[in-house]
Amino acid sequence: MAASNSEPQIILYDLACTKGVCFSPVVWRIRLLLNYKQISYKTVFLEMPDIGPTLKELGVAPHDPASGNRVDYTVPTIHHLATNRYIMESKPIAEFIESTYPDPPVQLTSELGSEIELKIRSLVAPTFYRSAMPREINILSPRAQEYFRSSREARFGKTLEELLEGEEERWKAVDADRHAVGELMRTNKALGPFILGAQPSYSDFFIAGSLQSVKVIDEGVFQRSVQCPGYKDIYEACLPYMEKKD
Repeated sequence: MAASNSEPQIILYDLACTKGVCFSPVVWRIRLLLNYKQISYKTVFLEMPDIGPTLKELGVAPHDPASGNRVDYTVPTIHHLATNRYIMESKPIAEFIESTYPDPPVQLTSELGSEIELKIRSLVAPTFYRSAMPREINILSPRAQEYFRSSREARFGKTLEELLEGEEERWKAVDADRHAVGELMRTNKALGPFILGAQPSYSDFFIAGSLQSVKVIDEGVFQRSVQCPGYKDIYEACLPYMEKKD
């Protein structure tokens, strides 16, 4: 396990915001993993329009066209200094970190964790995203705001303001599903606060990272998101691994 105050072993490319902290949920998964393992790293924040040009200039290979990504380059991307290796996207990064820094171990997949992640993505995330994403523009620089608005409004065929319409009805409609998924998170509550019990897994980082992301974006949406049992338990249990935000 690397000492957190040593020279950085990894450069983490992250998404910039005006608050100067991490707010991307997919980057938070990796940041939580690095913080938990106490791996020393340095963050390089990139504005949205600069992600592609910067990573391309560094020689990072673009996403495979078959991957389904809308763009060639995304964050998180890491540069592992010892091997001079660049890795893009959270899943392969997590696999690399776990294999390279196995102590303390983090279980990357589990049957229960996969079930919870699937239900979050299908039942809860659409409402969560619809409330958080349009408000994201409020923490972006003017240049990034222009890029964000044009790209998101083109994708959805609506203005950001229109995307927020009907918000209360959407949250009410998903309330039962949110509670059900939250209870599933508490399956092993007798053993500890995490999905699998006493130790965090990557699925916990998936949940906590999403919640921390929305907390940075909008406190009101965050408070609404942690009302159900399970979500708040995991978020609070992961707080020690969210102290390094930049």
